[in-house]
Amino acid sequence: MPRDNKTPLIQKIAKQAYVTYKGFKASANGDNNVIADKQSELISLVTAVRAADLKIAPRKIKPSSGAAGLQSPPVTYMHICETEVFSMGVFLLRTGAVIPLHDHPGMNGMLKVLYGKVSVRCYDKLEDSLTVTTALPSFEPPLAPYQTASLQRAVLRSVAEYSENSGPCLLTPVRDNLHQIDAVEGPAAFLDILAPPYNPDDGRDCHYYKVLQTVAEGKNDGESNDEQQGEEKEKEEKTWLLEIPQPEDFGCGGEPYPGPAVSI
Repeated sequence: MPRDNKTPLIQKIAKQAYVTYKGFKASANGDNNVIADKQSELISLVTAVRAADLKIAPRKIKPSSGAAGLQSPPVTYMHICETEVFSMGVFLLRTGAVIPLHDHPGMNGMLKVLYGKVSVRCYDKLEDSLTVTTALPSFEPPLAPYQTASLQRAVLRSVAEYSENSGPCLLTPVRDNLHQIDAVEGPAAFLDILAPPYNPDDGRDCHYYKVLQTVAEGKNDGESNDEQQGEEKEKEEKTWLLEIPQPEDFGCGGEPYPGPAVSI
């Protein structure tokens, strides 16, 4: 069979994403075996995509270039397509921009860097249920009594950097579902696929979180002799997250997508 060289790569990605995630239902235990069986072809296509395929080029804009620079949001989004099965678009991060720690309830996802470099810090929520008898640590700064209802136990799973030569960062409903994304050393852009899309009416709304520090952790600032070993240990330890409103210093604007049209 002749090879299809005329169809834009982003169109192939969209069609494969639809095939991969069609019929997906997030089970209570996060069983993703069906998705995993179909995902290899999608991963292969997404790994190959580059900024030029979407007619996107790195921006040469300094983080603070006068009033106009201050008014533009640190992050913008290019919408490519959305169906009931998945959504796809491109996030563009200015130098120093951060997408705060947030979740993707009941969703699968792929993040593929198109240019620049990003650091992705991934957490998993734990099933530890908090009750009125749960002994909470002392936090620094202290929490107000009403905030304890918004506490969540979690574990830091990974901290990794991704560039255009990296494969995609993957998330599932239960693995690496919460993450924070930082632009490293300069501006960056990444292709983002979420399946199914965010939909507050169906229980898939975006929530933001803050990593809390306990008083005991604060007292250990001087214990840095085994710093590297400590960083590895940190990735295995449980932590406390506080659900918060969208941070005031985070804004996400929109801009037109310049690449090939996509239809499903």
